Amino acid sequence: MHLVTLDLEGVLIPEIWIGLAEKTGIEALQRTTRDEPDYDKLMRYRLDILRDNEIRVETIHEVIGEMRPLEGAREFMAWLRSETRVIILSDTFAQFAGPLMAQLGFPTLFCHDLVIDDDGWIIDYKLRQADQKKKAVEAFRSLGFSIYAAGDSYNDVSMLESADRAILFRPPESLREERPDWPVVESHEKLRLELEPLLKA
Repeated sequence: MHLVTLDLEGVLIPEIWIGLAEKTGIEALQRTTRDEPDYDKLMRYRLDILRDNEIRVETIHEVIGEMRPLEGAREFMAWLRSETRVIILSDTFAQFAGPLMAQLGFPTLFCHDLVIDDDGWIIDYKLRQADQKKKAVEAFRSLGFSIYAAGDSYNDVSMLESADRAILFRPPESLREERPDWPVVESHEKLRLELEPLLKA
């Protein structure tokens, strides 16, 4: 039995925080897990910037409302879901993901939660589980699934290491160099070509 796990931002949709950086002109918000592997450190950094610049959750919702999936992502997801089980494992937040999940046909998503006060300030975040991507893959494998995983960044490494087969989707050069054993694809069509023989095996 096969199951494919995918990262969300950078694989199926644009990076939400980069979109926010472009809308607000705050260059510091361009920092992502491609640059900072320590997720807690990155999120504390982001929350401080939001507070310092008086950015509330409604501004982020405006950015998300204008976003569209990456080119080819809708078609890829439609194909993949017709072939096998698919679960998206993401470090995004439930309060962000809804509109983009609708555009992808509402695939199953495991992610985290934000703590938002009555005035719309994001005051904290709650992980669904520490290292949730790795633990989810391990749980799926314990149920007898062969896991094929694709991700683009450092926060995907533990998921990819735990899977039966790992694929990098448009990763930073540093990650390509660190993991030359993992195939790299630059498009959803190439990702499909990597997955097709695995799903037919």
